[in-house]
Amino acid sequence: MERNTIIRFKGVSREFIAADGAVRVLNDVDFAVERNSFTVIFGPSGSGKTTILNIILGLLPPTSGTVLVNGQNLYALSQDERANFRAGHYGMVSQTNSWINSLSVVENIAMPLYYRGYSHAEAMKQAIISLNRVDMGKYANYRPTVLSVGQQQRIQMARATVDTPMILVADEPTGSLDSKTGDQIMQLITSFKNHGDTTVILVTHNADYISLSDHRIFIRDGELVDDEGGYHGGENPDRVKLANAFSTALAEADKQKTVSVVTKPVKAAKPTVAKPAGMKSQAQTKPKRGKK
Repeated sequence: MERNTIIRFKGVSREFIAADGAVRVLNDVDFAVERNSFTVIFGPSGSGKTTILNIILGLLPPTSGTVLVNGQNLYALSQDERANFRAGHYGMVSQTNSWINSLSVVENIAMPLYYRGYSHAEAMKQAIISLNRVDMGKYANYRPTVLSVGQQQRIQMARATVDTPMILVADEPTGSLDSKTGDQIMQLITSFKNHGDTTVILVTHNADYISLSDHRIFIRDGELVDDEGGYHGGENPDRVKLANAFSTALAEADKQKTVSVVTKPVKAAKPTVAKPAGMKSQAQTKPKRGKK
């Protein structure tokens, strides 16, 4: 594995068994992620983005191919070994939040640190620091579920980065948020790439966030359609791209933002004809019918 590469997919495919046979959701995917980069995995719903993410996290073994993370052949490890590897290397932010409801905010944030050998006092101290970093320190003793969705996403960021992770993985982290809160979460995510030694991987179908990245992977129907701006780690530089999907996606996003204002033509008012004084209307001059 090349020195600057932190994640490497080699010929990765994944199939699921359905009632009518095998369904291939990833097909021979190859890419490399550079250390301390910001990679966006972009594509429509059902394209295979979350499958790639779960494979990166060590949660879903590929049907074929090799996955290297920080030089380690991830699926040469046992399930327990992958769990330990995940605890020591990853931070995770998702669209939905999973809390231990009986614990306070700060206790939830401290939880991952116990798996990394921290004492209770050390874990709680680090959790408070992480909470303050996302400007949520005053909610330390609240139950997470009484807070707003946006506040819970900030707390989830604090938990994911409580012990600066080697890899921060975010799966549609703004999907359930309004645009303002979503932008705030994205600022927090990018700050860890800019000011820490963390590699960020963002899975999204929102084209607005593509410009934040320095590496873009476009997935469609389980295939890598485009790999733009990334570190290819010795791969053939003349590899033909199947499509310039990102340019299309950005153009489409810009198009959707453009509001076309259609002005309806104003109907001209009918001219009013002044009637001579004393002139009766047709209704007034119409002769009355006599009674039979």
